[in-house]
Amino acid sequence: MTVPSTPDGTGAQDGAGARDGADARQEKRPWPRQVLVPLALAQFVCSFAGSNMNVMIKDISKDLDTTVQGVQTTITLFLLVMAALMIPGGILTDRYGRKRCLVIGLAVYGVGTVLSAVAPGLGILILGNSIFQGVGTALLIPPVYILTTLVFTNVADRARAFGAIMAMGGIGAAAGPLIGGLITSAISWRAAFVFQALVVAVIIVLTRRIDDPVPPDPDRVFDTGGAVLSATGLVLLVMGILVADDNAWLMAGLLLAGGLTQLAFFRWVRAKERAGAQPLLRTELFRNRTSNLGLITQHTQWLMLMGVSFVVAAYLQVVRGYNAIDTGVIFSASTIGLLVSSLGASRFAKRREQRTLVMVGFATTICGIGLLLTSAHGSPSAWIFVPGLLLIGLGMGVMLTPSVNVVQSSFPEDQQGEISGLSRSVSNLGSSVGTAIAGTILVADPSAGPYAVALAVLGVIGLGGFGAAAMLPRTPPPTRHG
Repeated sequence: MTVPSTPDGTGAQDGAGARDGADARQEKRPWPRQVLVPLALAQFVCSFAGSNMNVMIKDISKDLDTTVQGVQTTITLFLLVMAALMIPGGILTDRYGRKRCLVIGLAVYGVGTVLSAVAPGLGILILGNSIFQGVGTALLIPPVYILTTLVFTNVADRARAFGAIMAMGGIGAAAGPLIGGLITSAISWRAAFVFQALVVAVIIVLTRRIDDPVPPDPDRVFDTGGAVLSATGLVLLVMGILVADDNAWLMAGLLLAGGLTQLAFFRWVRAKERAGAQPLLRTELFRNRTSNLGLITQHTQWLMLMGVSFVVAAYLQVVRGYNAIDTGVIFSASTIGLLVSSLGASRFAKRREQRTLVMVGFATTICGIGLLLTSAHGSPSAWIFVPGLLLIGLGMGVMLTPSVNVVQSSFPEDQQGEISGLSRSVSNLGSSVGTAIAGTILVADPSAGPYAVALAVLGVIGLGGFGAAAMLPRTPPPTRHG
């Protein structure tokens, strides 16, 4: 990846005067580690939001007089809004500036957490959690990855930075049930949203240390038509999955409409390119085979993680009758596994190629799902779920970072806004689809049979991700320079 040696993007310069100027600008900027803390926390809180509600299913359903399907819809819509708006969010980041979009996104997200905390019914909860928090996340996540790419110019440092951010994201997703369960049992499910609001406030304060390395590009064209078509297509596709257990004809109609809308989006993009205009997403992003395979692995990873999280959490609460804290404690096994493998991610990356790490991660995660399948008709003890969840955490921790690094490193700096938005969109679409598919199978009949079917479907999808990882090109482990 080509990265300019000066913050203004002018490239390397000769002469003592130029070096002095670069040194002076570097002194004004915070150390990268100070930048990394708020960026990693931002990824943590967004991932936490996607999974912590899973342990609140019974509490929210009872308090708001709704159903398990109502809570599932709220979670899925939150993930879907993120996926649908992540690509436009990446473009807006380039146009208005990375730090500005980060702060605005955090503020919108914070408003959503407050609305969710005081929600009197399911409608306000969807408005706060699914809409406001989803829009806020779509605005703040692209800057996280773009700033990381721009600030950490050394290849080894950038790999470690992405590792820290992805580890915090994985920990947020894995620890969400435990933290959410503790807060729900000790106080209320509403307090979990207050917790998020407090974290967001801390992040906003910490962003004062961030200095945007590259100025915004106000002339960057925003393709409104493309954004509408892209978002509409994704929404229709996921909504089609959500209604699968209610009406087969409606499901077919939504899926067909979603597919046609996505086709119209790509035709729109091609027409824009032929006319010499700037589309929402350039088709050349999809001509990179390595990046395409990396995107498939990202999508599959988050589909499996969020799908398993919802299925197991719903099964434990609805079928086994566990409360929020019991469910959260059981899920701590996946958190421990992810922490252990994430701590060793940097060491693994120095010794093994990224392709190998992703393949090992998928294999381990699929084995974990296999162990969870045995719990459907096994011992009533909660401990039977621990080995499977531990393996899933270990597998996810091994492969999350390499997949992101494969994609981000496949493109130069001037395309980081687009590829970051696409990468995050694909990952969040995976989370949304995983929750929708697995949840729809289980909600139709919350018993041991559908629980096993949902996990089996996720395991088969994982095999597809393993196949994509196996096709990644072989590359030597990265070496540290400087």
